[in-house]
Amino acid sequence: MPSQGFNIGPIFIYYYGIILMLGAVAASYLAEREARRRGQNGELVWDALIWVLIAGIVGARLWHILTPPPSMLVVNPATGALENPYFAGGIPRVLDMLWIRRGGLGIPGAVIGGAVALYWFCRKRKLNFAEWADIAAPAVALGQAIGRWGNFTNQELYGTPTNLPWGIAIQYAPGYPPETRFHPLFLYESLWNLVNMFLLLWLARRFSARLKAGDLFLLYLVAYPLGRFLLEFLRLDAAQVGGININQTIMAVVALLAAGVLIWRHRKAG
Repeated sequence: MPSQGFNIGPIFIYYYGIILMLGAVAASYLAEREARRRGQNGELVWDALIWVLIAGIVGARLWHILTPPPSMLVVNPATGALENPYFAGGIPRVLDMLWIRRGGLGIPGAVIGGAVALYWFCRKRKLNFAEWADIAAPAVALGQAIGRWGNFTNQELYGTPTNLPWGIAIQYAPGYPPETRFHPLFLYESLWNLVNMFLLLWLARRFSARLKAGDLFLLYLVAYPLGRFLLEFLRLDAAQVGGININQTIMAVVALLAAGVLIWRHRKAG
């Protein structure tokens, strides 16, 4: 089983955090190169990074708090109903919400938070948000591809049991015998994001004359949600809201809306 981290004196350093930061730096490096290729000031990427990181973490945490997986739900002793642990008994558990070292970040929330911060940064610097969203799109996909390996060190984001040779063992998988192997969803999503990155980079070069500002970001909002939607069919312990897989449902809505906007804006031009 992979180790989750190491100690530096009394402080435990999680590999998950290190991997996430490596993903952020790699994404920023790619975004800088894309900005320079488009004739923009690449240094602006590093100026925006801290704001995008902070907003992304906040968004990711809020997403997790509002859509916890079933395994995290707690029983209300008075009613016997399952409740969100962050609002158990109708009381917001603020300290638990802030304690991210116990885990709990949602990628959709990170993308939303990062996009909001980028929009704010572009407004402040009088930049074209749509163009900078296009610059960021392949970089976001790269950051996600790297960041998903943090799920491996945390022994999370695994799918249904499988007999395939690349199935992985999970140390804490309640209800399953120890020899059970599971689909490595973190790996599937990492590979999907890498394909998404290369596709977006290729499209940006091959169809530069036909793409409008914002198109590449919209294409990201089609490709990533599509992959996430499909992978959710394999996921165990998927977040449920009102009896539906909330992440899968939202991914389907986002992909369809983004595709619709792409079609609409290009038909209108024709």
